[in-house]
Amino acid sequence: MTRLAPLPATLVTLAAVVGGLLFAPVFGVWPLVLPLLVPAAVSLAIALLVSRYETLLPWRPVLTLLGGLLGIVETMLLSTTVAGLPTGSTARALVSGITGSWQLALQSTWPARPEPALMLFVPLLVLLAGVLGVELLHRWGALPALAPSFAVLVLSQFYSATSGMGAVLAALAYAAAAGALLVTTRPERVSTGRRLSSGVLLAAPAALLAVIGALLGALVLPGDDARYTLRDEQFAPLSASRLTNPLDLLSHRLTHPGVPVFTVDGATTADRWPVVVLTGFDGVNWTPGSAYRRLGSALAPSPDVTVDVERRTARISGARLDGPWLPSQPSPAAVGGIRPLVEERQGSLLAPDMPRPASYTLSWWEPQVDSDDLVNAAVDTDVAGVLGGVGQVPEGIAELADRAVPARPTFRTAVALADFLRTEYRVATGQKLPTGHSWAQLREFLLDSKRGTSEQFAAAYVALARMKGIPARLVVGFRAPADRDGERYTVRNGDALAWPEVAVDGVGWVPLDPTGGAGAAGTPPARGLAAATEEVRRSLPERDELRDAPVAPEAASVSSRSAGGWPIPWWVLLAVPAAALLAWLMGVPLAKALRARGRRRRPGRGRVIGAWEEARDALRAYGITVSPGMTVRDLTTVVAAAQPVGNEATEGLRSLGAAVDVALWSGTGPRPENGTQAWAAVRAVRKGLARRGLRARIRAAVNPAPLRPPR
Repeated sequence: MTRLAPLPATLVTLAAVVGGLLFAPVFGVWPLVLPLLVPAAVSLAIALLVSRYETLLPWRPVLTLLGGLLGIVETMLLSTTVAGLPTGSTARALVSGITGSWQLALQSTWPARPEPALMLFVPLLVLLAGVLGVELLHRWGALPALAPSFAVLVLSQFYSATSGMGAVLAALAYAAAAGALLVTTRPERVSTGRRLSSGVLLAAPAALLAVIGALLGALVLPGDDARYTLRDEQFAPLSASRLTNPLDLLSHRLTHPGVPVFTVDGATTADRWPVVVLTGFDGVNWTPGSAYRRLGSALAPSPDVTVDVERRTARISGARLDGPWLPSQPSPAAVGGIRPLVEERQGSLLAPDMPRPASYTLSWWEPQVDSDDLVNAAVDTDVAGVLGGVGQVPEGIAELADRAVPARPTFRTAVALADFLRTEYRVATGQKLPTGHSWAQLREFLLDSKRGTSEQFAAAYVALARMKGIPARLVVGFRAPADRDGERYTVRNGDALAWPEVAVDGVGWVPLDPTGGAGAAGTPPARGLAAATEEVRRSLPERDELRDAPVAPEAASVSSRSAGGWPIPWWVLLAVPAAALLAWLMGVPLAKALRARGRRRRPGRGRVIGAWEEARDALRAYGITVSPGMTVRDLTTVVAAAQPVGNEATEGLRSLGAAVDVALWSGTGPRPENGTQAWAAVRAVRKGLARRGLRARIRAAVNPAPLRPPR
């Protein structure tokens, strides 16, 4: 047969397209439609046309593949062509898409920008799956033809697992294509009516299972991120030699206050412009995050922020920062005009290869809170594990932390710590400013001089906060100047600042002001998080009133403890029997398997004896009584007659008896084939016993009695 049936070939191609559309969480649905449909339609049309000519049939895979590649070029790489004809640039773009686009997509935030450099691998995969599927359909039939499209579907789930209604629709679409393919490829000798009915019967289970699986995944399973995706370890590579630390340059900027750094147009609510977030501290150095990705088309608000957010936009121009970082906001939404990297957890923007000065449009998500939302808020302790520690703490610092934070970690105690530094320490001014942020300089600042810049204030705050269980991080950036006129203003070196941020449950990262000058050159903030935080600070009670209430005596909680004085969580009561049941269900079959392996590996006649012991214990597992003195022949004649085990098992016992006789009583010693015969007989006995049914097999598998010698 040389001709392809049009409908089955179309269904195979459609299944490949459905698999490709499951990359929608990565790029969005509409950017994928034309790049997938056009090449698939072109390759399908060529395959159907070529199949009409016997002489072209051997070239069909090559011609369909080339036609599909031309469709990809015309839909995605048209800018690299001349009058629609591929060029050397087109070939280089295709090679780059084959070798690198899959990885660039993993290194981007999602939805990624629908650019050929990132998404070219998807239409290439779909084209290859369609061509292979059509060829397999022609040679081997319907089910093998679905394998390439199913592989694309599985790969898409390793990128981003589909859930919710999207999973249901995808399951329905793929099941419909697969079911229709099975219907249309039934043998021609069956009548049309019977072919349709039997095909529907074949397709119905596939469709039903697909829908049930999708519903379970969408509605029953938790909606958390997938346990594993290909993105887990894929981040944009960084050149460590170019990542200067802005914290090291803070004192230099403050001693040259008039130098302009960047201009802002349109930001009326932002009072600070973060540049880099520093989370790691080993006692000497503060380090930024390294999980940078290429910024896609947009970033959604953090799932940790449950309060209302509003989207703000401003224009940043003439940015002349040392190093690759750019002014940003804690929760950026999108960036226009440049293609930066972004640290999603921290909001830092990085443009290592961009010439300076840089100009771009920045959008961000701004939480809408007031002091009532913050005054009784809890800190988000879930982020503490990713922030790092504080290194080796010098002597005397722990006592200072206890005095500065006399209560359990809450947002109020976090504000109280900032107020403690604001009132007990003073900000250094002039030309000879303190520098450094390691424990050596922080100890000098906290215990001796009590004088420093925002560098020491912020670093000391974060270290003390972490020691008391408050999740905090250090941010380096700029404050909005006090002399701004309208919506446009210029930020200068004198506005450089370091400040701490605290993770607040449901709100995200909230900036604090331990120096008292983080607002626009010391002016109180008018709105936003900073204003709400300032209201919380003003409403703080005296320090002694912040102390935690005394803990109730141990005797008061006797009712929640066991007789031995230890609390017994409810889950322990369930976990112990559950663990015992699991150990029984898994341990007994495993012990039997290990014992059988040891018996099979015995040397000489021991291998035959081991086979006899294995057959005996298999009979015992099924409840057949075996006394210690019984021989193989006894079992064959007595036990099989009294408790039938089937002809196959009986013949296996007879064969095993012959092998045992040769091994023990022939006088010549066993030959290698005796052991092979004995264990083949054991397999026959097991096969005969297995015919008793699934329930009997399960009981036999978990029956621990055969692990002991017969009594």
